[in-house]
Amino acid sequence: MNENEALYNKAIRLSQICNACRYCEGFCAVFPAMEKRREFHIKDADYLANLCHQCGECLYACQYAPPHEFDLDVPRDFAAVRKESYKKFATPKFLGVAFEKAGLLTSVLLLVVLAIFLSLASGSFDKDAAGNFYEITSYKTMVGVFGVFAVISFVMILASCFKFTKSIGFDGVKCVDYISALKDVLSLKHLGGHNYEGCTFPNGEDRSNLRRYFHHFTFYGFMLCFAATNIAAFYDHFLDYHAPYAFFSLPKLLGTFGGIALAIGCVGLFAMKIKADPDLLDVKSLNIDYALIFMLFLSAFSGLVLMIFRDTSALACLLVLHLSSILSFFIIAPYSKMMHLFYRYLALVKNAKECRIYS
Repeated sequence: MNENEALYNKAIRLSQICNACRYCEGFCAVFPAMEKRREFHIKDADYLANLCHQCGECLYACQYAPPHEFDLDVPRDFAAVRKESYKKFATPKFLGVAFEKAGLLTSVLLLVVLAIFLSLASGSFDKDAAGNFYEITSYKTMVGVFGVFAVISFVMILASCFKFTKSIGFDGVKCVDYISALKDVLSLKHLGGHNYEGCTFPNGEDRSNLRRYFHHFTFYGFMLCFAATNIAAFYDHFLDYHAPYAFFSLPKLLGTFGGIALAIGCVGLFAMKIKADPDLLDVKSLNIDYALIFMLFLSAFSGLVLMIFRDTSALACLLVLHLSSILSFFIIAPYSKMMHLFYRYLALVKNAKECRIYS
């Protein structure tokens, strides 16, 4: 038996015991989803693992948790299955190995992209750009390079999501299920803990909604930055209103608040991950967790610093760092922890369908 088979067998065995016990049935969406099954297979493990939000409530309530001989640890074992699902459904498949070396790959990629942008902008470091980014790197270069990699990244993510849904089974899913799951995602309903009293992550000692708040900061901060970029593109192409924009313009305000929120969220999530109970974590999955947090924080922080020092001689260096971090993020996104956002949403869609059918 290889490592992957042992991993899935352990998750299936865990699901069978939990389904027989049912003590945790009211804790989150995972246990009611288990109860709708009489048998468990690999596809069920992938589905349940991506439905799990790793709050830890079940671990601290479980009578069969370590050091019991059953060794039931839902957060830890489902985290390991999630990581394997990212790797298994990666497109193209051979790049799934990137999940194993996420930290190293992220660092190397950032250095390579940084070197490329440095070479492209090498003749512009002595220019007085007067806060104009395009004096450092041309508009065509930015749009061309970022456009190509954004499209490739989107296609790879879409293909991986299709493989995931095909594997776990999406028959009978309706539009109402997508809407219901979207509400859960936008509110982070399942990070609220039992009866929405707070999550037991990171150590089980006290209930807290901090993890939920930090996820909100990260998600909505990212979305604000994304909106700022798209509005700036709309201004440029359709309104003939070109950068650099005033601070109180919509792209600048959204980007500033989004960058601040994203940085706060990343720092908060990193701090919680550092002090988390080891029993809640799959050690092998921490690599991809930290790599994503690092890239998101660097993108946000470099953007904020760039805005502050835009009118100084540091503009060229800061712009190169910011563009390099953004482009590196685009390239690594389909092979990073970013995929958990998409797989978890799709797992919630399937869960919404099952709740609708069995209610």
